[in-house]
Amino acid sequence: MGIKIVLAEDEAIIRLDLRESLIEEGYEVVGDVGRGDKAVEMVREKRPDVAIFDIKMPGMSGLEAAKIVSDERLCPVVMLTAFSQREIIEQARDAGALAYLVKPFQKSDLVPAIELAIGRFAEMQALSNEVAALGAQLEIRKLIDRAKGVLIDKFKMSEADSFSFIQNKAMSERKKMGDIAELIIGGKLNP
Repeated sequence: MGIKIVLAEDEAIIRLDLRESLIEEGYEVVGDVGRGDKAVEMVREKRPDVAIFDIKMPGMSGLEAAKIVSDERLCPVVMLTAFSQREIIEQARDAGALAYLVKPFQKSDLVPAIELAIGRFAEMQALSNEVAALGAQLEIRKLIDRAKGVLIDKFKMSEADSFSFIQNKAMSERKKMGDIAELIIGGKLNP
């Protein structure tokens, strides 16, 4: 199965030409549409690997559609436009576009833009997952510190002893240290 693409371009002739170019390059066009609002619906429904949006479309601009798709982290977006002004490029970047093609573009520009967008999206997903994991670890660490504080204040344990108690209890009961910390904080577990 090839890389799946949703294509949104309001000019039918350009959309058809682009569709053919994508298919010739080995991509699978799972949907094409001429309206920005329909493009967002199609991306949500088809779950493509990448979306290519024209900036100017009826119903919703490609910039607005890109913002929604990017905010929902559905897939990477490549912007397609006749405009190359810095302001438009910055708006596309701020909307979450990961690559930008200016019409008329060469077929040889298409593959690098798509692959670049897919690669950047994968990196962003990995970073997002890493941030979430670190956030979860930090929350567990805070729980353990609070539980140690309870053990120190209530049972006059040293910091090292309180940590050892939580660690040993977790190992002996085959539970996570965060779960043991919650029990201590809730008053349901005492040394």
